[in-house]
Amino acid sequence: MKKIGVILAGSGYLDGAEIREAVLSLLSIDKCGAQAVIFAPNKVQHHVVNHLDMSDQSGQRNVLEEAARIARGKVQDLKMANADELDALIIPGGFGVAKNLSTLAFDGPNGSIDEDFKKILLDMNHKGKPIGAICIAPAVICYALGQKGVEVTIGNDEGTAQAIEALGGKHFNCKANEIHIDGNLKVVSTPAYMYDDGKLSDIAEGIDKCVKTTLEMA
Repeated sequence: MKKIGVILAGSGYLDGAEIREAVLSLLSIDKCGAQAVIFAPNKVQHHVVNHLDMSDQSGQRNVLEEAARIARGKVQDLKMANADELDALIIPGGFGVAKNLSTLAFDGPNGSIDEDFKKILLDMNHKGKPIGAICIAPAVICYALGQKGVEVTIGNDEGTAQAIEALGGKHFNCKANEIHIDGNLKVVSTPAYMYDDGKLSDIAEGIDKCVKTTLEMA
């Protein structure tokens, strides 16, 4: 059975992992007959957002502990991710990817990426193992793979597409139910909730295609 690493950036689309994207990814992995191995960084998330009124809240939350809500407790510290033990990698989106796994949300192409996240991305790529990136995640992986000219999609958001290009990546417009395949670097991406008003059925279709294609490359 193939083992697929899934990296979560917390829980909640405004300050962590996009829950629908995460669950749909896990469902797709299961439907493909593979085993998901979930990881998240063990650190304080950038901030806490009230998802009802979108206001910042006081207090701190831990990314690993928040990810455990989605993973039903079965989640490991991202430091433990080992490319030798994984067949592929799937990265759901959510603003946490741009806030907790990187500083893209604040610094754009001049930002930085979590070192443990960067390491597993580079290790997987070096070993020729595929990566599936969803929503904003394709832009963030450009901090690690942009210098190789990685091809990705985040939909049609012009500002984020410009950040991808500035990091050395190549952006391709896609609909929510579509994917883009970089066959050379084995990276598959889909826009998902980069289309904020996207239909859940379209997003599910796109994620299903992304996961299935990524696993077929493994």
